Amino acid sequence: MARDPIIGIAGGVGPYAGIDLARKVFDQTIASSDQDQLPVALLSFPGQIADRTEFLLGHVKTNPAHAIARVIVQLDRLGAAVAGIPCNTAHAPPIFDVIAQDVRKAGCSVRILNMVAETASFLRVHHPRATTAGVLCTTGTATARVYDAALRKEGRDLVMPNESLQARVHDALYDPHIGIKARSNPVTPEARDILMDAVLALQDAGAQAVLLACTEIPLAITEKSIGETVILDPTLILARALIREVCPEKLTPLAEA
Repeated sequence: MARDPIIGIAGGVGPYAGIDLARKVFDQTIASSDQDQLPVALLSFPGQIADRTEFLLGHVKTNPAHAIARVIVQLDRLGAAVAGIPCNTAHAPPIFDVIAQDVRKAGCSVRILNMVAETASFLRVHHPRATTAGVLCTTGTATARVYDAALRKEGRDLVMPNESLQARVHDALYDPHIGIKARSNPVTPEARDILMDAVLALQDAGAQAVLLACTEIPLAITEKSIGETVILDPTLILARALIREVCPEKLTPLAEA
């Protein structure tokens, strides 16, 4: 009997983000039994992967790309056909391009899906009238303008938090007492309140869609829409793309996403 291809997840880039992506793969798969679920390999070595934002801001010299690439090479050796990296910041070209280069040099056949490209494509196909997109993300993603080129290529205008609000968003993610990276389950009320304030600020700035462009943020903001503004979760979009690539007949209808 033919086996379904393996979906690889390069975890450790926010350990709960890897778990969240795996959960969403299972949630978006049509299955009536344990045996119907697609095989998923999640490898998480957070201690080996430098913080992506700290690297992009120049606070650490070690490019996390090399450690992430080593995880993907291991996923390839396990037989993964496709792999996803549940970290928006890791898709900044100074990181993502090096990951792709390292994986090619290792002679791997696994295909790495690009979360940013998948999200921009999803927005174009499913929300064509959302001409202005708000991006809620880490300071590293904001500084590297990770989503700018992909969204502007699709004809979207971008709005982002101002400097003071971005600093609060950073705290909601990184603060050792209230931040999601320290307290992921459950997320603290303080972190959610900050992120909700940021969503509303982007909405007030004209965003018709808001991208939760840090994989920890959807742990706090679970709404699919707030008022007239659609809320998009790139982790969910990546999960659906991974299923689409290996077994499209098992992908749940979008209305159920």
